[in-house]
Amino acid sequence: MSFGDPNNPYGAPQGQQPGYGYPQAPPVQQQYGAGVPMTAMPGNVSAARVMLWVIVGLQVLGVAIFAFAAVAIDKVKKDNSIPALSNYPVGVLWAFAVLALAWLVWAAVLASKFTSGGNGLRVTTLVFGIITAVLALYPFTILGIIHLVLAILIACFVGGSNGKAWFNRARY
Repeated sequence: MSFGDPNNPYGAPQGQQPGYGYPQAPPVQQQYGAGVPMTAMPGNVSAARVMLWVIVGLQVLGVAIFAFAAVAIDKVKKDNSIPALSNYPVGVLWAFAVLALAWLVWAAVLASKFTSGGNGLRVTTLVFGIITAVLALYPFTILGIIHLVLAILIACFVGGSNGKAWFNRARY
């Protein structure tokens, strides 16, 4: 058997000629803006921050309403002017007021840290948005629906690619 025939399938392997075989892969490029510090907060991340401040405002209203209701019902119970409210637990209203105040503080801290926070703040804001959405489902009211929509949007905006890029940006 001779290896001299170029058409012999059992012959010596031929060197690859240019233009044959698999094409080479294009060079790997960096992502847009990689290594360049982000100076401006993306629009949807900024919108999530504004929504957190809206939740803070709604929580201020909630704290005021719960505290006012607790004081008013306590006064009515002492006067015994409305017997139907004599068994209403005032402590539950104060507990709701404290819970609303804690939620207000949590939202305000998250919103104020958006310019300097890292990935931990992003994850905490995601958790805040998810828990707020779940809690907004139970008392299905107008304010509950507003909280639900805001919480879902916050979680989506912070959890998206722009949110990830913002909170994982290089800080110099």
